[in-house]
Amino acid sequence: MNNKLKIGMLTQPLHDNYGGLLQAYALKETLTSLGHDVIIINRQYPVSSKVKTLGSILKSRILRRPVSPKILLTKRQKDIISHHNISFREKYIPDLSHLITDNDGMYELNNLKICAYVVGSDQCWRPRYSPYIRNYFLDFAKDQKNIRRISYAASFGVSDWEFPEDDTRACKELLQKFDAISVREDSAIEMINKFLGRNDAIHVVDPTMILPVEHYMHIAKQEKTPESKGTLKVYILDKSKEKLRLVRQVEKAMDLQMFEVLPEKQLGSEAVNNANIKDFAYPGPAQWLRGYQDAKFVITDSFHGTVFSILFNIPFIAIGNDSRGLARFQSLLNMFGLNDRLIADLSNIDIDVFTKEKIDWQKVNSILDKEKKKAMDFLRTNLQ
Repeated sequence: MNNKLKIGMLTQPLHDNYGGLLQAYALKETLTSLGHDVIIINRQYPVSSKVKTLGSILKSRILRRPVSPKILLTKRQKDIISHHNISFREKYIPDLSHLITDNDGMYELNNLKICAYVVGSDQCWRPRYSPYIRNYFLDFAKDQKNIRRISYAASFGVSDWEFPEDDTRACKELLQKFDAISVREDSAIEMINKFLGRNDAIHVVDPTMILPVEHYMHIAKQEKTPESKGTLKVYILDKSKEKLRLVRQVEKAMDLQMFEVLPEKQLGSEAVNNANIKDFAYPGPAQWLRGYQDAKFVITDSFHGTVFSILFNIPFIAIGNDSRGLARFQSLLNMFGLNDRLIADLSNIDIDVFTKEKIDWQKVNSILDKEKKKAMDFLRTNLQ
């Protein structure tokens, strides 16, 4: 009997975000390894031709997500900044649907004879990060018969309920049609029960943790990435003087040299022009992965920065990030018994706790093996 399904995978829009790109890649690879055909739904934010200035964007009620200065750049400038990430996407995540920027485009998916939808991962169930939250509960397919509907490691990102009342009612109704629900944070199980009326959600790992670490090392090797220029990998998205002071303390205490895999300049730090545009370009995901092979220690305020520290068995400090979603860090680290690697208060830190105390990687890897099996069992069972 042929169990191959045509699967529509719905995740957050893929942009210049290493974690977002790699989680989409990992979930696609995993579903493909199970023998299915996967098409990633290319749902993007609507772009209004009337938007001219950053001020008008900030005042717009259409966009319910953090605003990036990148939206003000020309297409050529955007392509230069995103060149390496676009190349990665085209090579490793080529199975994209047509570009969709509105609900009409989502309803057109019903003509593609998709047998199953997998929603996940990343913060795809966080309204402020989604182009239209009801799409991520499959509103466009609510009348479709004989299709499977599951979520894999879907994330709200936070432990507080952020849905408006009308979306809560609509998504609660839509979720009743799902055949199986899995979430990335343990706190999401209680929220789904309380606000969305399902008590059968289970907790699973981020899809990037399903693939073996050798898989990521192979990507770095295949892309011929150069050796990193240091041994202390710093992946900090929201920079501050306090975080930089922590980096310098660890650098000195461990006799390491910090390095980053980020653009030389951040958008918003200065005006972008054709002369300096390459300074804002992102290194590729392969170079970001190579950073973990070369690092002896990691400092990050990123969820996926923490995930890959665990995967590569690199000692790390995770800096809590409330605005981006603290529940993600807490749930991840609690799963592996690594809660003591998370810090929220940067004013009074005993770095000896992080630089001298060893992590029991054998225990961590044993837990990871069990979680991988749980994840694969969930997908196999619910995609038959």
